[in-house]
Amino acid sequence: MTRALPLFLALTLGSAAAAEQVTVFAAASLKTALDEIATAYEATSGDTIVLSYAGSSALARQIQQGAPAQVFVSANTTWMDVLQEDGLIAEDTRADLLANRLALVAHGEAAPVEITPDLDLAGMLGDDRLAMALVDAVPAGIYGKQALTTLGLWDSVSGSVAQTDNVRAALALVSLGEAPFGVTYRTDALADAQVSIAGLFPEDSHDPITYPMAALAGQEALAQPFLTYLSGPEAAGTFEKHGFAVLGD
Repeated sequence: MTRALPLFLALTLGSAAAAEQVTVFAAASLKTALDEIATAYEATSGDTIVLSYAGSSALARQIQQGAPAQVFVSANTTWMDVLQEDGLIAEDTRADLLANRLALVAHGEAAPVEITPDLDLAGMLGDDRLAMALVDAVPAGIYGKQALTTLGLWDSVSGSVAQTDNVRAALALVSLGEAPFGVTYRTDALADAQVSIAGLFPEDSHDPITYPMAALAGQEALAQPFLTYLSGPEAAGTFEKHGFAVLGD
């Protein structure tokens, strides 16, 4: 027993020394699923995952300004492209991870509607507001404006849009009843019991909703184990449970 104690201490100290902290900048719409995945990863790896959620545009700008992180998961390819052009991500670690659907969501239980050019969305709103993420910066807002424009509905509702910093903030306005309707991802609505899906936007009304992930430049060694886990079967099951479509290689 006496001779085994130093070996035990050495193994314990070695494990503690090997544990790492990985900071992940992730799109706000990933919060429910990614919180669960990070907890599971920490339990098996011993590493600590620090999650920072915001709109993809805000996160990308923080990275451009030198914010310390190892992993970035965006809700569109545009902001990942920007960082790649700036040389701020490790290009060979980039992969498309997930897909999503764009939804018209409502406070409480909503009667289902078909989202077509004939939808009287302005009439449904009346004098109330349509909650959306920033339509010229945040992916969910960009997709939403694009879809409404394609369907010929944007001009009739643009003056009623309440814009928020990220999609979960738009969801919160609907959840609290401060806006009767909003445009979010399908997965956001599934994460909030106070919100229902009135309808899904046609997939051809906007660009594909794709979530790419990558390690930041120079952070590959710290980032790669978690990136590998995110693309593995355990994480895939959690993402699918929360309504995401998992993309293959």
